[in-house]
Amino acid sequence: MVQKRIDQLITLYGESAVPVVVFSDEMIITWNNSTFGSYFPGRLLKNENISAITRLQLRTKLAAAPGNSGRFQFTLKMDDQPSSVIVLLIFPLDCQNSRPDSFIGFVDDITVERNMTLRKTYLGLLEASKLKDDDTGNHIKRVGAYARRLSEECYKSGIYPQIDPDFVENINFLAQMHDVGKIGTPDEILTKRGGLTESQWAIMREHTINGALILSNYPDSMATEIARAHHEKWNGSGYLFGLAGEDIPLSARITAIADVYDALRMRRSYKEPIPHDETIRMMSAEAGIHFDPVLIKVFMSINEAFEGIFEALADDTSKTEEIELEDLPVYNDHLNMGYQQDMISVYDYGTELEELEELSEAEEI
Repeated sequence: MVQKRIDQLITLYGESAVPVVVFSDEMIITWNNSTFGSYFPGRLLKNENISAITRLQLRTKLAAAPGNSGRFQFTLKMDDQPSSVIVLLIFPLDCQNSRPDSFIGFVDDITVERNMTLRKTYLGLLEASKLKDDDTGNHIKRVGAYARRLSEECYKSGIYPQIDPDFVENINFLAQMHDVGKIGTPDEILTKRGGLTESQWAIMREHTINGALILSNYPDSMATEIARAHHEKWNGSGYLFGLAGEDIPLSARITAIADVYDALRMRRSYKEPIPHDETIRMMSAEAGIHFDPVLIKVFMSINEAFEGIFEALADDTSKTEEIELEDLPVYNDHLNMGYQQDMISVYDYGTELEELEELSEAEEI
């Protein structure tokens, strides 16, 4: 009976534009049409992409659903690609069987729509936080692009197993949210020229925990990790919790490098921009002190790409108003060559101590 139904499905849906799949009662794929096979461009959905937990969840939900059917949403992990969020409309292949042993599923991929809706919601908060600070919108975009580029290089080299395609894609957006907690910082502190008092610094540092609270409902824990820990330092001298080494989440360690690089390169009301070569020399000296030494090695190997991103998303809005972050060629080798060298003269900072103080000031303000 089941085979007869599958034969009918092959006739009906074998060449259909609708992605169709047949599961066993163990949620093992037993047949799919050609559309389903090519539904995920550059990816191949295989049984091993469906985790045991997902199979169990589907079986449990189907067993409890009226008529052993329903609409189910779950996430599929894909080899070398970001995950996909799909909706399956599942029905028993044999409706007369009270304990069906095969099911037909019609697939709807909602990954793009889901991510767009989610991110638009949080971008509203990000825009509000920008009104409270003197950081430019391009600073935020650049931090996301740097973090994505550094993460992608780590993924290529395989030095951090936890960095996968989902990590690379998500940090692009979530690194931009690193300072969203400043929406709760008083204006008189954010806009103050000159040093802050001890009590004002205490309030300023709270933007990390405020950001984590704001992002606590975001479905990826990376959001709160970055907001809470991007000011922590490798040697434990950062804030808010004095985390050290690998106790600092990897996403926050990556974002710290991205944020500090851009803060040093930027012109601000209290400082002149620091040229690229001087910036990377200063940051390299902080390996094992401020920054993850392994990440700094990766950063140094692709530092020209950081310079290219800085130039492509310069604060001159006449040059960048039509540029979308996703269109930036941040993964391409040509970022490592051909860009005009910044002609700003290298400053004489005197002693190494003064350089490190500049580094700290640029990151903390």
